[in-house]
Amino acid sequence: MASEDDAVKNAMIVDARARNISHNVRCTECGSQSIEDSQADIAILLRKLIRDEIRAGKSDKQIYKKLEDDFGETVLYTPKFDMQTAALWLSPVLIGAVAAGGWVYKKHKQKTNVHIMALDLVRGVSLTPKEKETMLDILTPPPSQGARTPFWWRRWQGQ
Repeated sequence: MASEDDAVKNAMIVDARARNISHNVRCTECGSQSIEDSQADIAILLRKLIRDEIRAGKSDKQIYKKLEDDFGETVLYTPKFDMQTAALWLSPVLIGAVAAGGWVYKKHKQKTNVHIMALDLVRGVSLTPKEKETMLDILTPPPSQGARTPFWWRRWQGQ
């Protein structure tokens, strides 16, 4: 009875490992499906090959290596990281960094442009001290925590 239980457990382990590997291997005939989902003849043969390799005692890494050697790197859904695939792996990070940089630049530009334009409008106008104080109160940007006063603002105020 114990040997039957061991055989069933081993069969379940082989099946689980085979399914896990099969989900990460692209069908060479279909291209868009994993060999687990494909019903193409080559997919059926590859699933059998994977199960045979597992029964032979090979590790998942060895099986992936064998498939890559036999069918090329494109058979795997997750390409390895090297100089040829660096752009593929790093492109989401680079796109995110460029988008974040653009957003920060836009926010900074939006925040400072209003004040610069207003200061340019009143620069040539003669103002009384009271009017100048009122304009400074209106045009002074809210203080940011930990931020320095911008150069253009210190220059306009004569600091």
